[in-house]
Amino acid sequence: MNTSVQLEQQLMNIHRKSYPAYKSLAGSWQFPGYILHIDHVQGDPFAGPSKLSVEIASKTAGFPEELYNRRDKRIALQDYLTREFGRQISAYMFQAKGSGKSGLISISRCGQQVLERTALEMNERRILVRFEVGFPANGRTINAPELKKILFDYIPQCVKKALYYKSLNSQTVRKVTELAQDQTYIREELKKRDLAAFVANGSILPRESGVSDKPMKKAVVFESPKSMEIELDLPYRGKVRGMGIPRGITLIVGGGYHGKSTLLKALELGVYNHIAGDGREYVITDDTAMKIRAEDGRAVSHVNISPFINHLPNGKDTVDFSTEDASGSTSQAANVVEAVEAGAGALLIDEDTSATNFMVRDALMQSVIAREQEPITPFIEQARKLYEEKGISVILVAGSSGAYFYIADKIIQMDTYRAKDITEQVRTICSQNAKEQSFMEMHRKETENTLKWEKMSRHPRLGKIEKKHGQIKIKQFGKDSFSLGKDTVELKYVEQITDGEQTAALSYALKNVIDKMETGNKKSLEELAEELWSEMEKKGLVSLVKGSYVPVSLAMARKQELYACLNRYRGFH
Repeated sequence: MNTSVQLEQQLMNIHRKSYPAYKSLAGSWQFPGYILHIDHVQGDPFAGPSKLSVEIASKTAGFPEELYNRRDKRIALQDYLTREFGRQISAYMFQAKGSGKSGLISISRCGQQVLERTALEMNERRILVRFEVGFPANGRTINAPELKKILFDYIPQCVKKALYYKSLNSQTVRKVTELAQDQTYIREELKKRDLAAFVANGSILPRESGVSDKPMKKAVVFESPKSMEIELDLPYRGKVRGMGIPRGITLIVGGGYHGKSTLLKALELGVYNHIAGDGREYVITDDTAMKIRAEDGRAVSHVNISPFINHLPNGKDTVDFSTEDASGSTSQAANVVEAVEAGAGALLIDEDTSATNFMVRDALMQSVIAREQEPITPFIEQARKLYEEKGISVILVAGSSGAYFYIADKIIQMDTYRAKDITEQVRTICSQNAKEQSFMEMHRKETENTLKWEKMSRHPRLGKIEKKHGQIKIKQFGKDSFSLGKDTVELKYVEQITDGEQTAALSYALKNVIDKMETGNKKSLEELAEELWSEMEKKGLVSLVKGSYVPVSLAMARKQELYACLNRYRGFH
């Protein structure tokens, strides 16, 4: 292997040459204590930065194996080291001078959630950290002394301070892995106790602002209603009390701006672990839970929406339903069905982002418009059967319609961000409203046998895909969408995607599925998705990438988002 001395010599040899001469540096170079890989060199100083990685033998890094010998601990420690490496390199950002992106040094910017990323991988053999560097230039002429600063001064300092156990606070590192184990313990307790979610007392649910996911200062801390309070004895934190939301149908109600949607948002993101200090470290939701909303204009391909929509006036088949431009109600019906097929154990719904006619039809409307004239069976008439027959819970924010009171198992009122259990109070009111109760009972009986759920085995055809030099070009547009060839996949309303790197990973996942379909693979879309997901669980994000080069910035999404991505691809027919 080439040495760092040889790299320094080669660097001086190309000083003041034309920028493409930087490509001669590509390869692996042995530094004291680690290997520097120059994986990809940018074409000019204004292009995307060069891709580098540092590889350290685990024995050299010195982290006790007990800190990463379980998946939850390993991911938490990887996340911590990524943040620490990022903190170190930020001090050197653009300290090396030059044109364009000269002097840029960057790694994944982690948010409040703990995600598995390609930015840093560790196992019993090695730690590998991937990052980007803007190779310095004056105009388009190589400035070797400035790159030398980065490669021989800045990066070695960052590696020493962030990636060696002896340089870190051992207590802080250990607390990171202990928090992960406590969070795993709560997830396991949810299953044992038949709970859909847990919200610890003292949690801070409000966020700093609409564009910041950090906790709000001086926010009202969460306190469970006594009737819903449970106690958990965590392995490291010890006894923690908080609200246990039982499986079944739970309503979150209250006046506007009192915290209903804030609680639901915390539950949405409770499918992920959070870092210490986030305020939601012990807000834990069934990790298969899926946020459902209306999504006007989305593409739907071969989905059985007949449990909710039948007998359309145009005669369109709703057992095998496809459209390029779904309405609010048909999109929400498809979202529910697709979530169930993706293995969701709970549906999280906010009335404000739902199609009204999909959610409920009041007594007067049903009296005026006969049932046989209405193709939509509202969600309220199927929610109970969805839970009883398929074990899928529903947590619903309701602000305007009281109809769901009649089918709810638990009703939580948010009053100035304070939670109250008003289940018994509402049941008393409902029992006194004989007319409405009789109406709900009549329609319950009318719809007793309507939940006929037949899972579609989908074998869609691929449309024509634009390629350049035989390859499908992927282009990402932040967190909300990406394009594959000329087709754009919109993920803006898949609201549990929290990071653009998850979107990037999903683009690679979709490309994987398309590649298999193009080779004549006869498996159904669901079989291909499950196969790919199994590979991702076993081998991590690198399983999405062909060849030796692994992108710097990919983050793990859930199986539910993988299905959501495939379901929104307009290239399937």
